[in-house]
Amino acid sequence: MGSWIGVALAISAPLAVGLAALGSGIGLGRAVGSAMEAIGRQPDASGKILTNMIIGAALIEALTIYALIVFFIVLDKMV
Repeated sequence: MGSWIGVALAISAPLAVGLAALGSGIGLGRAVGSAMEAIGRQPDASGKILTNMIIGAALIEALTIYALIVFFIVLDKMV
């Protein structure tokens, strides 16, 4: 592998994971904030809202974990 490809991977892989984590944090914050606002408006539906929020949060976190897995795969290619 050319040296410039290794340098590009060494720079871009951690940035990609950082962006994925940033996006995940923003998405989780908005999801939880909206769920709490919805519970404040309709306390009777809190069980349904919390269930949907937890499922959504798990999917958001899964995307971040996928980015981390790709980072480790790319890290293996750099060596």
